[in-house]
Amino acid sequence: MLMAHPAVLRNLIEQYETLEVLRAENGSDEVRRRMDDLAYTLCVSTGTRDVDAALIAARHRLPGARPEDDSVLTA
Repeated sequence: MLMAHPAVLRNLIEQYETLEVLRAENGSDEVRRRMDDLAYTLCVSTGTRDVDAALIAARHRLPGARPEDDSVLTA
């Protein structure tokens, strides 16, 4: 499987998180479509099937992430 460069993953995560804020504020169709596109790209880039797993996997591939670090998981 091809692995996305950490810089690409960081950019995707930042875009997705920004759009989450925008969706909470206005929830437009354009924001939802862009979030769907980013979710798909994150899933493909990380070899996962849902956006939550993709975000976790992407964060674990960033520099400084530790394999045993579960801090990206919410309780």
